[in-house]
Amino acid sequence: MAKFDKADLERRMAGAVESLKGDLAGLRTGRANTSLLDPVVVEVYGSMMPLNQVATVSAPEPRMLAVQVWDKSNVTAVEKGIAHAGLGLNPSIDGQTLRLPIPDLTEERRKELAKLAGKYAEAAKIAIRNVRRDGMEALKEDEKKKEISEDERKRFEDEVQKLTDKYVAETDKAAEAKEKEILSQ
Repeated sequence: MAKFDKADLERRMAGAVESLKGDLAGLRTGRANTSLLDPVVVEVYGSMMPLNQVATVSAPEPRMLAVQVWDKSNVTAVEKGIAHAGLGLNPSIDGQTLRLPIPDLTEERRKELAKLAGKYAEAAKIAIRNVRRDGMEALKEDEKKKEISEDERKRFEDEVQKLTDKYVAETDKAAEAKEKEILSQ
C-alpha cells in the first residue's frame, strides 16, 4: 500500500494557509473588524464560553464595535472578558449593548503588529515545508518498497514542490496584504 497521498498533502498545506488567515484576521488594524473579538472567552453559567456564543458582535461604524449581549445577567461578564483579552479596548455599557471604540494605532504598535504578521506567516511556511518533507519521505519509502519507480518518484516530487511553492506564495500574499493594511492606517 503506497504511503504517498497528494490530496492529503494539499489538504494539510491549505489548512496551514487557512490557519494563517484566521490568525491575521485577529490582528488589529485600527478599523473595526468583528473577528477582532474571536479570541475573547467569557465566564458565564459557571464555564468559559466564546464571546460569539453569548452575544452578537457587529461593526456599526468604521471605528466602533458593538456587542449585543443576549442575556442581561451576562453583560458584566462579557465586559470583563473583553477587558482581560489584552486587546486594548475599553467597553462602555449601554443597556445590553457594549460599545467598543477602536483607538488609533501608534506607529510603534503598527510596526509590532506588522512584525507579528510576518511571524505568523513564517510559522505557516514552516508547517507547509513540514508537510512537503512528509510527502517526500513517503515517496522515498514507496520507491524503496518498489511500489513506484524512480521516474514516478521524481515526477511526484516535482508535484509536491509545485504544491509547496503555491501555498508558500499564498502565505506570502496574505501576510503582505495584512502588513500593508496595518502600516497604511
